Amino acid sequence: MKPNSQMTMGEFFRQCVGIDISKDKFTACLYMYDRASDEGCCTKSINFANTKSGFNQMVRWSRKEAIKGYSLTYLMEPTGVYYEHLAYHLHKIGQTVYVVLPNKARQFCESEGIKTKTDAMDARCLALMGCVSRKLKAWSPPAAIYRELRQMTRFHADLWEVRTSVTNRLEALRHMEGLSKTVRRNCEKLIEEIDTLIEKNDKAIMQKVAEDKELEARVKRIATAKGLGEATIVCVIAETEGFHLIENRKQLTSYAGLDVEARQSGNDDPRHRISKKGNAHIRAALYMPALVAIRYNRQIRAAYGRVCQKHPKEKMIGVAAAMRRLLLLIYTLWKSGEVYDETRDTTRTPRKRSPELEHGPKDSITTTGEHVDWNAVGENGQALF
Repeated sequence: MKPNSQMTMGEFFRQCVGIDISKDKFTACLYMYDRASDEGCCTKSINFANTKSGFNQMVRWSRKEAIKGYSLTYLMEPTGVYYEHLAYHLHKIGQTVYVVLPNKARQFCESEGIKTKTDAMDARCLALMGCVSRKLKAWSPPAAIYRELRQMTRFHADLWEVRTSVTNRLEALRHMEGLSKTVRRNCEKLIEEIDTLIEKNDKAIMQKVAEDKELEARVKRIATAKGLGEATIVCVIAETEGFHLIENRKQLTSYAGLDVEARQSGNDDPRHRISKKGNAHIRAALYMPALVAIRYNRQIRAAYGRVCQKHPKEKMIGVAAAMRRLLLLIYTLWKSGEVYDETRDTTRTPRKRSPELEHGPKDSITTTGEHVDWNAVGENGQALF
């Protein structure tokens, strides 16, 4: 493709391939943009098969259309699991890949005044986003152990969902007139089989964790906090890929959909609620532990009491706050390497890091020399974390 004649073709020239993926095919569009002249142009959107041969055809096409001598990047959305093969393929051949959340891509389209939503337009919009956005971070595949653990933990949740459904069905059958003994026996047998699968899957999860001694030590250390079990911790770690791309608490909260958004119209008081625009598996895994922590964890119980005192008729707000605190607690202990101490307050000196664990530069956070107070509150009485 020939660039626009008004482009300066200097250091501010960018070119990116936007990819909109579905199960059987994906649509690609190459966009060129020059920040200096604010000019851009793009190719037509082309469909390729979501197979290895389709991947190679798309790479050859993009290299043919792109201007040689300038970097070429690829940007896509995480459409279920259908994007993974292409993302891994591009990363394997040394290409720069960006994976952005669908809500961010949609917001970018709206900011550009693009109302049409088709595969071709989505690919074009993603390509433009890859050229003009400055805060994109290159995607890299997670460690293999986290991919396996994520599959196992999600399978665990699916088994419990099926078990609950069958149990409810069996309870309804027992109250029916003329209960079929065959159906009842089959339901009971199915529950037994599901229980066996759950037990085997849970055992396999812990065996997989035990393969990585550092991971096992971290999980056991975090599990000393009341309300957090090893299964919950492993689920959070697997869903965040060991907090591989998480840089701060705000980003983690948003990723889990536990960030608070406010809506106000006119003179009405703003309504605050969690966005739920994030990983639902993390929220589901933290719900029951939050209820346990409210009863047995001193810091979580104190925070829950403050929230309920402010919102006495909406105690679920306190539960959501407890879920958020547990999530940030896992993140803090994972990064700091400290042992949880529920009696710790602002008057205590910082604890030393565990000597048995040494974390590399990519697995650490910048500290100010002060310890983290998980129960800290501001002047208005609201939680800081």
